[in-house]
Formats: sequence, structure tokens, C-alpha cells
Amino acid sequence: MSINLGAGDRPLPLAGVTVLDLGQIYQGPYCGFLLAMAGARVIKVEPPTGEQSRRRGPALPTAMLNTHKEAIAIDLKQPAGVELFLGLTEQADVMLMNFLPGVPERLGIGYDVVHARNPGLVFAQASGFGVRNPDGALVEDPTPAMDITIQASSGAMTTTGYEDTPPLKAGVAYIDFLGGAHLYGAITTALFERERTGVGRSVEVSMADAAHFALTSPLAMWQSTGRTARPGNRQASGFAPYNVYRCADGWIAIITVAPRHWPSLVEVMARPDLGSDERFATPLARTSNVEVLDAEIEAWTSQHARDEVVTLLREAHVPAAAVRTVDEAVRDERQHARRSLQWVEDPDLGTVPLAYSPIRFHESPIFELDPAPTLGRDTDTVLRDLLGLTPDQIADLRATNTVA
Repeated sequence: MSINLGAGDRPLPLAGVTVLDLGQIYQGPYCGFLLAMAGARVIKVEPPTGEQSRRRGPALPTAMLNTHKEAIAIDLKQPAGVELFLGLTEQADVMLMNFLPGVPERLGIGYDVVHARNPGLVFAQASGFGVRNPDGALVEDPTPAMDITIQASSGAMTTTGYEDTPPLKAGVAYIDFLGGAHLYGAITTALFERERTGVGRSVEVSMADAAHFALTSPLAMWQSTGRTARPGNRQASGFAPYNVYRCADGWIAIITVAPRHWPSLVEVMARPDLGSDERFATPLARTSNVEVLDAEIEAWTSQHARDEVVTLLREAHVPAAAVRTVDEAVRDERQHARRSLQWVEDPDLGTVPLAYSPIRFHESPIFELDPAPTLGRDTDTVLRDLLGLTPDQIADLRATNTVA
């Protein structure tokens, strides 16, 4: 059971909202996680074999994205399973998924069917390239969309890395989480409307649409020059220094964007000669001479410990950060003090760091995070609470493998 770690006792804003989360892997489950951490009762609905992320065995991503949820396993390929699920939709406020377009309709749980059963339900879908066209017609696109395929098709991979290397994806699945966060926004917006009208609606998020906004800086260069660049750790839009520099014991990222940053950096380096050097007098001049500039900065950083340089630059209000390993990041004392990261005992994984929602609701409690539910753990509880089924009825469903 969760423990209230916060000072306030104001209910979380989605308390009383029931969500059926059919999300898979990262995008859908992250949206469900955000809803759960905002106070909703989120019921993870999976096939009897489990959603795709479970098929890899116990793993930290599954634990991270499904904490604070209940879990029920229903076979939606059986008519009895579909009818059971539709009964749950009548008691729910939100249904979310990130299936391929057309899959809900083929399963018999599409918007038209669900809306007829519960006009107040918010029906939320995430996909790679869209679910419905402006005329309302279903998009017929069977292309599976994964984070890397959207990074490729969006153009992002042609802006990552260096000019003389093949296209490179980001090392993190940022598009999956952009999609999940936008779906959360779509759902809460639709719930706000429902409070005024009493009527739910279908909402969708396209990963490709969300990804486009991450190209803001490359698009600025494209608009002004007709092309984009692959500057590695440098900035393509005319700021320098803007790079990662070697220190005596690691690496540091240093960025100068405001007019005061460059003079402050020169002062910390004790290099007034750089401040008066015409090659570095303006942002354009520094960008034009960036190779020489970066060599001068790295000659200084390489003589000092990483954390020493970070401290000096932060005291001078120059944007800088140590390049940390993942191990260092999950042990961040400040994040643990804020309860943004919490050590949790997982029955399968042992002690693992789980992340709290990035969204904080002041005056409401912060909870101790729970281990993610095992497959179908709460099947009996959900069917009893929402549908009023008896133990014998649930046993009959289990005997026919309708639920697991």
C-alpha cells in the first residue's frame, strides 16, 4: 500500500477517475502512469500472455511505467472477453491504447461501439502517423511505429551525430515519451470538457506530429539556409561555445547563449586575452572560429576535475553540467530528496530506482511508489468492484481462459 510522503492532504485532481489502460511497451503505459500518479484508478488490461514488454521477462521499464496500477488479464480474441471488457468500459471514464490503427475496430472495441455503451467515456489512442483523417475516416496504415522508426521518418536522425557518420538515433526513446505525455494532455483536456458537457469524445496523438516539435532548432537553420547540419554536441543555430569538453576525470557540457555568459566564462578561465580577441568578439565570430575556441576551452577544462569545473561555472552563472553516467543519475541525492526518484523493493528485480511523475500537484500527497503489478494480479478485484461478479462467475471465466 502506498504511503503518503507529502505535507498536504488535498485529493489528487483525478481522484475518482477510472482508466482502462491497454497501453503497450512505453508510450501507452507512460500515459497511464501519469494518470495514475494524478490520482486516477488505472487498470492495466492485458492479454493472458501479457503485453509485449512482459514477454522479455521482468525488467525495469515495466516496473517504472506500471507502478500504482492494477492489472487484469482478458482475452479480447474471445467474444466473452470482448463483452466482459465492454462491461468495464461502462464503468470507466477513460480508455487508452497505442494499438495500430484499425485494431480496436477489429477486436470489437472501437470508438463507435464503446461510445454507444458509455457516451461519457474518453476514448484515447496513440499511433505512429494518425488514427483518423480530418474527414473522420479511419487511417489505413498498418505500419508498426516504434521510437526509432519515427526518429528516422521525422528527420531527427539526419540532425544527430556528425557529418561524416551514418544517421544516428538518439540514445533515449524520447519520441515514445513525447507521445505518451501528449496523450495524457489530450485525455485531461477531454475530461475537462466532459465536466462541462457530460459527453466524452475520441482523442488521438500521432508520434510523428509530436516529434516534429523536437526539430525546432534544426528547422530554424533549414528556414534560414535551406539545409540542416549534424554538429554533434555543438549547436547548429549559431551559439558558441556550446559543446562537451574533456576534464581530468570526465566530461562537462558548457553552453553560452546569453550575452553575459561568454565574459563570465573567460573570467573563470582567467583568460582575459580571449575576451579581447577579435576572433571571439561576437557570437558569429566565435561560431566561425569554433575549432580554435573549443581547443582553448578544453585546454583549460582538461587541467581540472569535472566537478570542480561545474562548481566554478555555476558560481559564475555559466550554464554547465557534468556528463554523468546512468548510475550517477539514478543516485542523484537531490532527486531522491525530492522523492522524484525512489528506491523500491521489487519482488522480481530486487531494489530498483523508480521515478515519480514529473507533474507535481501542490498541497496533495506524494506517495511511496509501489512495485508494478504482476500479470492479472487484480483480475478478481476489478471484476468484483466494477461488474459485481461473484467468485463463481469469475471462476467460470477463468476456466474458459477468458480471464487469467
